[in-house]
Amino acid sequence: MSDFTGGGIEALPENAHSTGSREFDERIRELVADSGCEKSQPLIQELIVTALNIGRDRLSTADLKLFNRALKELRAASKMFAPYADRRKVVVFGSARTAPSALEFQHAERFSARMVEQGYMIITGGGDGIMGAAQRGAGRENSFGLNIQLPFEQQANEIIHGDHKLIDFNYFFTRKLNFLKESHAVICFPGGFGTLDESFEVMTLMQTGKARVMPLILVDSPGGEYWTTWKSFFSDHLLRLGLVSADDEHLFKITTDVEEAVAEVEQFYRNFHSYRWVGERLVIRFWRKLAENAVKEMNREFSDLLIRGKMRQTEALRAERNEPDIFDLPRLVMRPYRHNFGRIRQLIDAVNTAETED
Repeated sequence: MSDFTGGGIEALPENAHSTGSREFDERIRELVADSGCEKSQPLIQELIVTALNIGRDRLSTADLKLFNRALKELRAASKMFAPYADRRKVVVFGSARTAPSALEFQHAERFSARMVEQGYMIITGGGDGIMGAAQRGAGRENSFGLNIQLPFEQQANEIIHGDHKLIDFNYFFTRKLNFLKESHAVICFPGGFGTLDESFEVMTLMQTGKARVMPLILVDSPGGEYWTTWKSFFSDHLLRLGLVSADDEHLFKITTDVEEAVAEVEQFYRNFHSYRWVGERLVIRFWRKLAENAVKEMNREFSDLLIRGKMRQTEALRAERNEPDIFDLPRLVMRPYRHNFGRIRQLIDAVNTAETED
């Protein structure tokens, strides 16, 4: 699940770019080989070539510092998450200002505790309020903190402070990339600009196919109107004006029930494992082979998704050999339109509720 784009990153070539000089290219190749880099050497060579090209472009010192700092932050975060690659994770967003006495605080704590019981780890922004509540529920051992350096307000909460799974970011964009890259579900409690920014970004990336579809759950307290007010804006303005489609509503769920939020995540991964694009083909991987009647029913129900042909249940494609751990899982392979990911979410739901052969 490391490719959060659903195959877009995997599809990128690993052919090292040239500096324009055979001598320089050979020196870079030897440098990479001698440095002990054993994996994806062409990509490491390309990073060096890019850095040299940036230098030749005579960019400002400010730009060079930005690029350098961003790459260092991405490296540090990836290194931190690497030992936990086999654990699913849920990111919890919400206000840093929510008091411990608030129902939202208590629900965030309870939700995180329940998800840890199901084998998940919890990622937050590392601050207080909803973030601290989520990490209190998860416990230090099962928590990650992606803290943002601000001149005010944001500091690491007492649960994650000093832990090796806490990392500080200077830039919001590198921090948000890691939230999405590492998570398997997103839970949003009421919050300010930051929470709205994060929730809208997740929706945008899923709607446009730039990030894989995953559970996005907007949690209110009983009687709360935060997300229902947002939903009214969605229906009365965005949908009415044709700025979004009706199927986009399937990309998120609003609830006031913590157990319903937990069940939403669990149901999403009941049989579904992951998906990726291989050229024009969408390959959905799942744990248990579907009954043939179930595949036929999906072809009838989701015929509007397909450019041509039908969904076929098959073995892994050759292009998936770089994912040996899941090579034996059954697949549905199809050629769908790439403009309605709300319908793809419905198809995943159908996979999870379909009759299986065992």
